[in-house]
Parts: sequence; structure tokens; C-alpha cells
Amino acid sequence: MGNAARYRVQRGLYLRVQIGGAGMKARFVRGSETRLRIIRTAADLFHKQGARATSPDDIIEASRTGKGQFYHYFKSKEGLVHQVLQTYLDEIKNGVAPVDYEISSWRDLEKWFRAHVELQKHYEMTRGCPFGTLGNEATVNDELIRQDVSLIFEVIKNKLAAFFVKEKAKGKLAKQADPERMADFCISSIQGAMLMGKIKRSSKTVETSIAEALAHLKGYSTKVSSSK
Repeated sequence: MGNAARYRVQRGLYLRVQIGGAGMKARFVRGSETRLRIIRTAADLFHKQGARATSPDDIIEASRTGKGQFYHYFKSKEGLVHQVLQTYLDEIKNGVAPVDYEISSWRDLEKWFRAHVELQKHYEMTRGCPFGTLGNEATVNDELIRQDVSLIFEVIKNKLAAFFVKEKAKGKLAKQADPERMADFCISSIQGAMLMGKIKRSSKTVETSIAEALAHLKGYSTKVSSSK
């Protein structure tokens, strides 16, 4: 009888722990979803109108969250900008970004360039690069943002340079070809082209710039086909 009673007590405690644990897990999941919703909403607003023109109240209203929730997860707007940029970086590293940064052929490189145009067309040429927009706003007082954007570009540069390094190792690029400089050129070309596309509200400038950039890059190739 005593053993049975102890068992029931022990089992009751176990069940209460499990129920409590499930409740805590549910709250954790809801909290994570709220935090992610704030980040995604902020990212969209920053991309649309820039971080400086976006207030915490704008983000709170658009994300349908409370002020207490906002400041629970993010102590300041600057902290949220940092998290948005970190999210972009994680997406690029994990291969889930809207643009595919894994380049293994010239065809992939062309797709990489053109994916940026398609991204702009999706927004009717009213927006530029999501993280480039934040980078353009950075001042001498925004060192953390500058470092975040710089890291994103460094990761992209390394992915692009890796392709050029492999091509050169195969003897498919001229000896004077510098993979890192070529990668920097890719990034500078598309960033400048997207800015002009946004200013002119036309994809023609972006597409022309891409064609010229690819022609320049392929000028280093000893034998290349756009279909390979």
C-alpha cells in the first residue's frame, strides 16, 4: 500500500514536471516565433525604407507585437539591426538565402548575377540589396553595422573567389587572373548596378551592367562557355 502510494506520488510529480515542461517549451516556441517575426518584419521595413526611417513603433505595429515584447528581445533598434544582419549572414552560410551563393560553374555565376535582378523586379525596382541598403546608411558612429555588413560581403567574396580559384587551378583562367580581385569586382558591380536600377526604376541598367561584368570576367578565361 505504501509502495503504491509512493508510486502514485512519484508518478504524479513526474506528470506535473512533464506538463510544466511542455508549458515551458510552448512558451519558448511562442517566444522564438515572436522574436523571429520581429526580425523578419524589421528586415522588410529596413529593406523598404532604410533603418533610419524606421522607428521601433513602426516595427512593433507591423509585427503585431507589444512594446514590452520588443524590448524584451531587443534592447535597442541598433541591436535589432545587428540581429537582422546576422540573420542575413546565417541564411547565406546555410544556403537558404533568396540568392544562391554556391558557385561551381560559369552558369551558376550568371544565375547569381541575374538573381539580383529578379529580386529587384519582385519589388518593382523600388529596392536595392537588403544588406547593402543598411551598409549605405552606416556612418562613422555605426561601427557594429559596418563590421556586420563587411563580414557578409567577406563571406560572399570567399564563395565567389573559391570558384575562380578552382577555375585557375584547372588552367581555365589566365595567369594574371586574381580570384580575390575578380570576386570583389563581382560584388562591386552588382551592388552598383542595383543602386542604379533602384534610382532609375529600371532593370535595363542592371542587366546591361551584368552583361558587361560577365564579359570582363570571361576575358580572363582561356576557354569558357556560358552553358558550362
